[in-house]
Amino acid sequence: MEVQIRPYKTEDTHAILEILNYNILHSTSLYDYEIRNYEQQKAILEDKLNKGFPVIVATLEGEVAGFGMYSEFRFREAYQFTVEHSVYVNDDFQGKGIGKLLLQELINLARKQKLHTMIAVIDSENQNSVVFHENFGFETVGVFKECGFKFDRWLHTVFMQLMLK
Repeated sequence: MEVQIRPYKTEDTHAILEILNYNILHSTSLYDYEIRNYEQQKAILEDKLNKGFPVIVATLEGEVAGFGMYSEFRFREAYQFTVEHSVYVNDDFQGKGIGKLLLQELINLARKQKLHTMIAVIDSENQNSVVFHENFGFETVGVFKECGFKFDRWLHTVFMQLMLK
């Protein structure tokens, strides 16, 4: 069956929440300590949409297999053409090219919105994500050492950038 990419609908919130909470509990891809509840996650997604940013989902065989989104990188006006994105794929659907489809669609949407640059913020332990982003033309522009602390250890954060124009 074919992967479908479509805009987020409120009924996708539970599946997105499951993906995020799994990553909060089991990985350093999110620096959160506490899992989110439905209302928190729904508010986060609606805030992005209300600001004119996309939230997209990938479905396979009728199930939400992953999602992607972007929003402001920083809150100052001068950053209005720069966005930070997120792409997450359910562990059960890894290795099927879903992340690639989601990121490509986010890049396309950002270009349509005439944005200038896209930022990826990645935990340094996640070298698969670094390589994944390099394959789309992202370049590492900095590493912040020991700026996160999770699972009783200090974490380094890699900043990667893609120029959209």
